[in-house]
Amino acid sequence: MHDLIPLKYLAPGQTAEIRELVGQPDEVQRLEEMGLRSGVTIQMVQSGSPCIIRLSGSKLCFRECDVFNVLVCPGEFA
Repeated sequence: MHDLIPLKYLAPGQTAEIRELVGQPDEVQRLEEMGLRSGVTIQMVQSGSPCIIRLSGSKLCFRECDVFNVLVCPGEFA
């Protein structure tokens, strides 16, 4: 079993499952409204700032401060 890591530490092309959203309730709600929820699989497209991820066929871009609010479990997911 993998430890949870901040989204920013995924390498380009690496997939992970979102496990936890951390932050103020309004920040967490904004991330959930964008589709980032526990159990959802994402793929890192570009790490750094901006951070770009693929989620359900769409690409999302985050500023540096946002990526630390998303904790993921890296691995191979279908």
